Amino acid sequence: MSLPPTGHAHDGAVAAAPAPQPVGDSELGGRILKVNHAGEHGAVNIYAGQIRMARYTAPHLLDELNAFRADEQRHRALFWAELERRGRPRCRSYFLCGLGGYTLGAITGLFGARAIAATTVAVERVVLRHLAHQLQTLSGRDPAALVAISAILEEERQHHDASADHLRTDRFWSRLLSPVVSASTEAVIWLGMRL
Repeated sequence: MSLPPTGHAHDGAVAAAPAPQPVGDSELGGRILKVNHAGEHGAVNIYAGQIRMARYTAPHLLDELNAFRADEQRHRALFWAELERRGRPRCRSYFLCGLGGYTLGAITGLFGARAIAATTVAVERVVLRHLAHQLQTLSGRDPAALVAISAILEEERQHHDASADHLRTDRFWSRLLSPVVSASTEAVIWLGMRL
């Protein structure tokens, strides 16, 4: 019996060859996009939790938080569109990021404006560092991933800077939350790259 050129005979079935990756798309770029998509889902949910609590603890921040959440929703959609184009599923950490993000947002939202701002600064500091590293790593390797990552950079920087402005006189929340939130964000990124 002769075997078909693309596979082995198993009950008459032929093993399908993997779909070719579009030119310019890299495996690493796909993994980074999956993690970024999950991270944006986490960010959307951080803001959702903060918005829920800020109604009572920091109503003056609601417009800003809603604008930040809308930005993060757009970022999540951008990464999802690129993942769909590549035929890639979402990251296995997607729902964990959403749950963790909402929990973090709700807890920090309970403590008011400065805790909310300190959380955003800590998250965005880590995110901005990772985005810069991703752009450097993928330069010349994955143009489509570079475009997607570059598209969110300025808004992420604006979130950081606007939140930092709320903390000019604060030391307590920044010192308390920054190490915990930064370490948690790093851990989620590390885990996402390995799932």
